[in-house]
Order: sequence, then structure tokens, then C-alpha cells
Amino acid sequence: MSDDRYHKDRLGNRRLNPETLMLGYGYDPALSEGAVKPPVFLTSTFVFTSAEHGKAFFDYVSGRREPPAGEAAGLVYSRFNHPNSEIVEDRLAVFEEAEAALLFSSGMSAIATVILAHARPGDVVLHSQPLYGGTETLIAKTLAGLRIGAVGFQDGTDAASVTAAAEAAEALAAKTGGRVSVVMVETPSNPLNTLVDLALVRQAADRIGARQSGAAPAVVCDNTLLGPLFQHPLRHGADISVYSLTKYVGGHSDLIAGAALGSAARMKPVRLLRSAIGTQLDPHSCWMLGRSLETLTLRMEKANRNGEIIAERLRAHPKVTRLHHLGHLAPGSGAARVYAAQCAAPGSTFSFDVAGAEPEAFRVLNALQLFKLAVSLGGTESLASHPASTTHSGVPKEVRDRLGITDATIRVSIGIEHPEDLAADLEAALATLE
Repeated sequence: MSDDRYHKDRLGNRRLNPETLMLGYGYDPALSEGAVKPPVFLTSTFVFTSAEHGKAFFDYVSGRREPPAGEAAGLVYSRFNHPNSEIVEDRLAVFEEAEAALLFSSGMSAIATVILAHARPGDVVLHSQPLYGGTETLIAKTLAGLRIGAVGFQDGTDAASVTAAAEAAEALAAKTGGRVSVVMVETPSNPLNTLVDLALVRQAADRIGARQSGAAPAVVCDNTLLGPLFQHPLRHGADISVYSLTKYVGGHSDLIAGAALGSAARMKPVRLLRSAIGTQLDPHSCWMLGRSLETLTLRMEKANRNGEIIAERLRAHPKVTRLHHLGHLAPGSGAARVYAAQCAAPGSTFSFDVAGAEPEAFRVLNALQLFKLAVSLGGTESLASHPASTTHSGVPKEVRDRLGITDATIRVSIGIEHPEDLAADLEAALATLE
């Protein structure tokens, strides 16, 4: 049995910070020959100490009964759980102050598993817009094929907009014989950094629940762009916080992973579905995530500082017509109010529009020397992309135009290079438009 000191988050009366806990929380070296760092557990199956233990462990992982207080569910088979995933899940939960965390084979598998654990044919998903392109496609095509409807709202900071969409979602659910089972939001959004007021969405979900005989929809927040350092959705009304861990948490552009966090009760059906359909993350990727968590705060804070410097340079550039950076919100706006209430920093992924359209945006992108032309975000290196022709190319053009994702929009993910070098690269590329 593991020494319980490795699950303690206090030193006397002092609550330890996540940066400290990332170096040892959830891992007992005595269980691994005294190794300071967790080994990679490359095994598909685990040995039971007795037939009785085998029976009990299967009952636990299948959800038929709960393990006794103070005992873990035990290890059975790596599709259900394994030491590398459990260590990272424990540590990731620390950042969000969540009761439970689950790892997945990708961010999209996390989102899909969470939604499918709650939604049934005839149900409706109420969601913010824009969403990540993969999530938009999942809702518009995959879920629609399963007779799960969707209603979107564009301004997540405006009560009237959210209320109108909620009422439309309820009306659709009444027609299809289902209920509004999930509220899916992404805040800040990719690529425009639009915000959603989580407290406002919580209120809307509770009102829907009261009209659905108390069955409130699960409020799910994609926290990829700011979490887990600069925003904590569970504190502001979300039931489940989801991530593409490929981005900031992984942080080195060398793995694909996702996560979902929430209460133990909320995570139970998600855990069972993950085991059933096999969206668990492999041991080696989990080990790499554990490595990355040790430097997460250092990387995100450095990239955030760099992002603020770059955004200030772009704001003053004559060839930049619009800047979508959370540090430059209109004073007194709904977005500024929400940012002050639920965000701790603007982050380092944002977009800007150049003067012109696709040809001008491509000219700038092709002139970059330090920025790499690639999708994804949150790595140590700086990346640049053209959302309209890549990540959001599957979104109908009329929807992109309505949301503000234009042919002139360029998205950047600022890394940890020297900010003056990055600024010089962008300024030289923008000079090609003169």
C-alpha cells in the first residue's frame, strides 16, 4: 500500500502550492524500487494478489461498487487504469482543486467521451460559439448523426443572448423528445479569445434544470487556452473542465493527450465510458505529461509575458487592423468584466487581422523566419497559422464571417524565445505588406 504522505497537500498548517506538489504528489518511490521519478509501466495487465482481490477490483472499475474508504480501486488492465495515468490525474486535479481527473488519448476524445456520457438521442447540446474546429465538427456532424441536436450562442457575456439560446435549446429538446443535457463552452475561444461568463451559464443551466424536473445539464468548459494556471472553471460554476493536454500542459509539441476534471460523481459515468470505448491514455504519454507538469508554471508564465510584449507591438502596427488579445479588451465591455472576474492572465495564444485578405495573410505567414507555420499551440516554440484555411476550414464560411474569423486572421502561439527576436520577426513579415 502507498505511503499516504505522498497524497498530502499540507505541511503542518500550510497548504502547499501546485508548483511544489508537481514534484512528488501521488507517487510513492517505495513502490518502484526507490526510484526518484516514476518509471514507465509498460504492461497491459496487472497481477492480483488473490482471486478475491481480482473479483473486488473488477467490481470497482466497472462501477458495481465503491472501494472501502481509504483504499484505491486497484489495478486490473491498462485500458481501465495504470500507475502512470493515476499519478498524473492526481497531480492535474491539484491545479483545478478537483475531486477527480481523467486522462484521455486526445483532447477530442476527452470532449467526445464527456458529451456522450451525458447526452442521449433526442437530447440537445447548448454551446458557445466559436468553438475549436474539431469540437464544431463533432457537434455538427457526429452528434447530429446520433440525433443529438445543438443550439449555439455567440455572445457568452450577454445574458439576453445566453437566455435566448437556452430557450431555443429547450424548445428543440421538446420537439425531439429529449432534454438539454450538456452546456459546452470554450473560454477563451480559439482563435478569437472571446469569453464566456461561466456564472451566467451556470444560472442558465440551473434554470433549465428546474424546468426539466431538476435534471440540470452538465456545464462543460474547454479550459485549454488558459488552464490550469490562469483560469479555474470549477470555481465559477462549471461541472467539468476539459483540456487538450497536447497544448500548454504537455507543452513541448511531442504528445497527444486530453483530460476531464470534476467531482467524483460527475466523473463516474465518464470514467465508465472511457473504459468501455478505450479512450484511456498510454503509459509513456502519461509519463511525459508528468515530466511536463514539473515546469508548467515556468513555461506558461514566461510565454504569457512574451505574449503581452508581442501584443503591444502588434496593437501599434499600421498593418494590423484588429487584435484579439485579452490584455487589450475594451474598457467597460462585457468581455472586460468577465476577464476581471474569472481570468488571472491573458495567456499567450491570440489572433490578429492584417490589412487585406487571404493573399496578404499568406504573405505575412510565408515571410516569418522564427515562427513555425503549424497548427496547435502551447508549446515552447512560437507557432503561426491561418485558422480560416486550417483549423476552422470545416466551419461554413458564413459562420466564420459572422464570428469574425476572416481570411485576414492570423493566429499566433507565443513560445519562450526572447520576445524581442519574435517581435522583430513579426515586424519584418508585416513589412512585406508595405
